[in-house]
Amino acid sequence: QVQLAESGGGLVQAGGSLRLSCAASGRTFSRYAMGWFRQVPGKEREFVATISSSGSRTYYADSVKGRFTISRDNAKNTVYLQMNSLKPEDMAVYYCAASLVSTIRTMKHEYDYWGQGTQVTVSS
Repeated sequence: QVQLAESGGGLVQAGGSLRLSCAASGRTFSRYAMGWFRQVPGKEREFVATISSSGSRTYYADSVKGRFTISRDNAKNTVYLQMNSLKPEDMAVYYCAASLVSTIRTMKHEYDYWGQGTQVTVSS
């Protein structure tokens, strides 16, 4: 069992930056691919970014490519999402997720564990 806890959300002006963190429990964090998703009310949860278990591979949704960076520190059991040049359309609840496979994953059903989410609000 893996427990995930996101933090770092908040209110930011358009053009600003936030860094989300996701702390994972357990001793096998380094085996999991990790991902970030986001959801706004009335819409499906959508993929944002993913990173392989070793951190050597990453992949981003087109909407965030060049602005967001996913990274991980396996020694700290933590994955990060650095968000720069934020736009009002980035406003959502952001969720981190862990997959029991090691390679990058972009689909919700490929993830086995989810955090509770953290709200990101971007004012225009």
